[in-house]
Amino acid sequence: MKNLFDISGKIAVVTGGSRGIGAMIARGFVENGVKTYICSRKLEQCQAMVEELGRYGEVIGLQADLSTYEGVTSFAAEIAGREDKIDILVNNAGAAWAAPIEEFPEAGWDKVMDINVKGVFFLTQKLLPLLKKSGTAEDPARVVNVGSVDGQHVPEPETYSYSASKAAVLHMTRVLAKRLAPDHINVTAIAPGPFPSAMTKGLFDAMGERMLDEIPLRRIGTPEDMAGVAIYLCSRAGAYVTGATVTVDGGWATTV
Repeated sequence: MKNLFDISGKIAVVTGGSRGIGAMIARGFVENGVKTYICSRKLEQCQAMVEELGRYGEVIGLQADLSTYEGVTSFAAEIAGREDKIDILVNNAGAAWAAPIEEFPEAGWDKVMDINVKGVFFLTQKLLPLLKKSGTAEDPARVVNVGSVDGQHVPEPETYSYSASKAAVLHMTRVLAKRLAPDHINVTAIAPGPFPSAMTKGLFDAMGERMLDEIPLRRIGTPEDMAGVAIYLCSRAGAYVTGATVTVDGGWATTV
């Protein structure tokens, strides 16, 4: 039963790993001995995070636009040109859009769905050959999709495409888990609640202290909270977990 949470020596790809939830997961991996690739649309943002995380271990930053099929294909080819296999794929890159229902634009629907749903599916598809080379019955490869509690409950802000996209991600996780199990690839999801990030700043500004009042644990999430769940899912401790969503929200979505 020793070393159940050891992930050292693995190779991971964390999309959107230059900030927010992705950066929290990437740091947890890097500090625990995982060679970690991160990507961002903005190269300078990616390089800044590489400089920060490089103090703790091996991290490589790549520029990628995962909102288009071409961008997904190009990024997957870049990874394949550098690695013979990967052990972990964290599909975290995402976007949000808020507007009143009467004004919600098509652009706000397409942008969010393209990144949050289409991008997740096709990057997983393109990296399957590398994941298959890694996975075994005893130690499957892992795909971790970052969803949201907004895919589990009705959010207060009018983020129609975002909540729909995250609900889609959670169900797609179950579908992929069944399809990829014979290839020794476990597929799980994390549904974060309130964590500090650029995407959630507007939510914090709108709800303020009322949000903390609604969270049973009376605090927002920390980087350790997020990294801990990702490490669990990608280690021996989580080897028998697939098709599941782990909600990390201090009890917010399940009790309000």
